[in-house]
Amino acid sequence: MNIPPGGMQLLYVAVLLLAAAGPAGAQNIYKCTQGGQVAYTDHPCPNGSGELLHQADDTEVIDRYLRLGQDELAKRYADSRHLEALYQQRLDARQQAMDEKAQREADAAYAAQQRDEEARQQALADQAAERDRLHAENAALRQQNADYQNQLNQPVYNAPPVYWGPPPYPRRHRDHDYDGDHPPPVSDKPIFHPCKQLAGGRTQC
Repeated sequence: MNIPPGGMQLLYVAVLLLAAAGPAGAQNIYKCTQGGQVAYTDHPCPNGSGELLHQADDTEVIDRYLRLGQDELAKRYADSRHLEALYQQRLDARQQAMDEKAQREADAAYAAQQRDEEARQQALADQAAERDRLHAENAALRQQNADYQNQLNQPVYNAPPVYWGPPPYPRRHRDHDYDGDHPPPVSDKPIFHPCKQLAGGRTQC
């Protein structure tokens, strides 16, 4: 097949128009040649010549009107061709498609709402757990402070110091204990002398 210069681009446009004929709506695709130039359009060629590449059927035409919200034009088109049954069928199909779309959107919105609610509940649970942890730490610190204050308030007993010293000479109890010339022998063992704590921090031993 010989394709003139620029024909590839025009052919590509024609393919795009044919592909868009279904989803974009019912429309005829014409190939028109004028002044040596080839053009593709959805309207008949001005001089009545040209080639019809795609012709929309009745279903496409009615669906196109319905998608555009032109229900009255769709009904008029169907009535003019005695296609009342086809019109009602396409009308029901459009309503079903709209209902399904609305249901999908409602399901998506409900799922999003459930996710948001779960996230909110989790956030509340995390906040409660953190609050309990802080309360437990504060309670432990308060108990430690109370124990420390109790220790500070306990009276401190400072025992008076003692010293070790030589024993004093014993008093004479009988004449034979001390004859006046020789004192009794002194023991080399120290004797414990307790001291007394006096007022003002003084000590008497």
